[in-house]
Amino acid sequence: MIAAVDSVVQPAVVAVRDLRVDFDTEAGTVNAVRGLDFELRSGRTTALVGESGSGKSVSALAVLGLLPDAARVSGSVTLRGRELVGLPDRDFSAIRGSEIAMVFQDPLSALTPVFTVGAQIVEALRAHRQISGKQAWARAVELLDLVGIADPVRRARAFPHELSGGMRQRVMIAMAIANDPAVIIADEPTTALDVTIQAQILEVLRTARRETGAAMLLITHDLGVVAGNADDVVVMYAGRAVETADVEPVFVRPRMPYTIGLLGAVPRVDRRTDALTPIPGTPPVLIDPDDACLFAPRCPLAIDECLHTEPELLPLAGDDDRRDDSAGDDSAGGDSAGDDTPAVHRAACIRADEIGADGRIGGHPVYGPLAPLPAPVSFGPLAPLPAPVPSGPNPRDDEDHAAATVLEVEQMVKAFPLTRGLLRRRAGSVRAVNGISFDLRRGESLAIVGESGSGKSTTLLEIMNFDQPAGVVRIGGVDPASVRSRAARALRRKVSIVFQDPSDALDPRFTAFDIVAEPLRALGRAKSETDSTVADLMLRVGLDPVHADRFPAAFSGGQKQRLAIARALATDPELIILDEPLSALDVSVQADIVNLIRRLQSDGDVAYLVVAHDLSVVRQLADRIAVMYLGAIVEEGPTERVFTQPLHPYTRALLSAVPIPDPRIERERRPIVLRGEQPSPTEDIPGCSFAARCPLHRELDDPQRERCRTVVPGLRTTGQDPDKDHRAACHFAGQDFGPGRPA
Repeated sequence: MIAAVDSVVQPAVVAVRDLRVDFDTEAGTVNAVRGLDFELRSGRTTALVGESGSGKSVSALAVLGLLPDAARVSGSVTLRGRELVGLPDRDFSAIRGSEIAMVFQDPLSALTPVFTVGAQIVEALRAHRQISGKQAWARAVELLDLVGIADPVRRARAFPHELSGGMRQRVMIAMAIANDPAVIIADEPTTALDVTIQAQILEVLRTARRETGAAMLLITHDLGVVAGNADDVVVMYAGRAVETADVEPVFVRPRMPYTIGLLGAVPRVDRRTDALTPIPGTPPVLIDPDDACLFAPRCPLAIDECLHTEPELLPLAGDDDRRDDSAGDDSAGGDSAGDDTPAVHRAACIRADEIGADGRIGGHPVYGPLAPLPAPVSFGPLAPLPAPVPSGPNPRDDEDHAAATVLEVEQMVKAFPLTRGLLRRRAGSVRAVNGISFDLRRGESLAIVGESGSGKSTTLLEIMNFDQPAGVVRIGGVDPASVRSRAARALRRKVSIVFQDPSDALDPRFTAFDIVAEPLRALGRAKSETDSTVADLMLRVGLDPVHADRFPAAFSGGQKQRLAIARALATDPELIILDEPLSALDVSVQADIVNLIRRLQSDGDVAYLVVAHDLSVVRQLADRIAVMYLGAIVEEGPTERVFTQPLHPYTRALLSAVPIPDPRIERERRPIVLRGEQPSPTEDIPGCSFAARCPLHRELDDPQRERCRTVVPGLRTTGQDPDKDHRAACHFAGQDFGPGRPA
């Protein structure tokens, strides 16, 4: 792991001073970045964090000179003493890729689709080096091997669309380090990736930093990633820095209410909290901002003085004798080797010195009750499995509850034909779902988790489409395949769905009232009844009925998702399906929606089926979990049991890969980094489909390995955990692995 503070503080490679970026719009001038200062030092990672619209990506693009001509950039950005602001594009082109490189958020958009990935790396090399095409190709293959791409010679000849998301991101990193740059900028490099692939990419970025000795600017909204990878943190709000320090003080002793709010809004995989603490309100519009604290309308500590002038970013009491990262150009360009003192902890809040080290002011929490920190939990191979947590009464053992089954799935299978040639002849099948079974009862919440391509979303669609053969799906005891169309329409009212992106799911031509009222009108409800029901539903999800005449564009992302949930509740369903309901939302908004869903769960007896890739969120929402891999369920059980006593090696790998937003814990963990990616669902695998990536399989003896390769494991309980509701599809479920396991 990267040390929190290097033994020697290196000189600044890039110094950003009073950076300002403005955009002219029809509504006025948007001050996107308003006087930002930070430094990037060799061998260290500086993280920019904050909500969407805080100015993180705009700041990075300004450093690279990639903003459109309409942007006005002022201030100073120096690279080893050379001023970059105002530099002609021809001169900037010589710097990009050679001295400053960037890893973009979406590699599929960043890579050229008509050239092989090897050719694109060769182009990046020959643009800045005098080498032959043969030498450049050999270097490209070497780089692909360095970033962990198997069979690099073959993959170098592949086009971007032929690679998975994780492999494309590795290609982007290979291009970024091709010319040994002094600075690497990574803009949300893991946002669109599965948690296991995220762990691989973060390891590759650490390797890239070690190999090049570069300074790294990491832009991310994931505070767990920051805790495990950053050395310095710059928290941005409304276009400026509001708190800066080394990573540990920001997480352990935050002194800006905004930072405290961000940390309180983050769900954690290592514990379940009674309620997350979202930041109220929305970020300000940065058109002619007032000379006041722009966070004051959302701040629980705001007082009259906060509205008089915008607070400066100042050192906290007792921190002014530490390393000063905002010194002038002499400090930025001079040799500071040997200065091992930590950076000054600064906060832009007039009450920062009143906030204690425990995040409280006057003995009271800033945002509400804070749950006590748990003992450190490790899911890594160097620690034994955690002891199981005693379970409370199981609601599924209750006879009345057992009789109220809302959804039953029995041996669901879904295969898509694989065709080739002009005549579209069938050449095989893509087995998206391969014989899964589960049930869901009234008032329960079941989460289906797993990597992309595991069959989660296909399972949801098959339930919603009523396309399965008779005897596979039953909703409220009724088989959709056995009823006529009119009865099927009535059955559909019992099931509602909330999609991943509310902006795409809501019709932009409908008002909020029409969006919620449409299902009621389809049921033939009277106008007066519809009006009152819509008002009640909007109140129920925390929206003001006065805003019912607004169109979706007038709502924030969190409000749109609330509107989608209100629509889902309109038909009084027995089952609500949530398909990645939080992935498109900021962390503070995400916390608000998590709290809303948990409140709705506790208020009624509706069953919830949740698909999510964020296991931290799943722990807050779900009563039970089903872990899917390559179309099959490999582990299922009560949420707390699965999180504290995982039986399947794949589940352990998923849990270990989720970063924890606490640097003291995160830097001591040893995540299980899986090798490779999921096999193709077109392959016919005779034994365990996970064996090729399984870290436990590598430690078994030959007869045991042969069993894994030839016999498909079924879901079963183990002697280690005889709980009948906790099962795993592994021949050696519950067996520990790793060099640190007990003898």
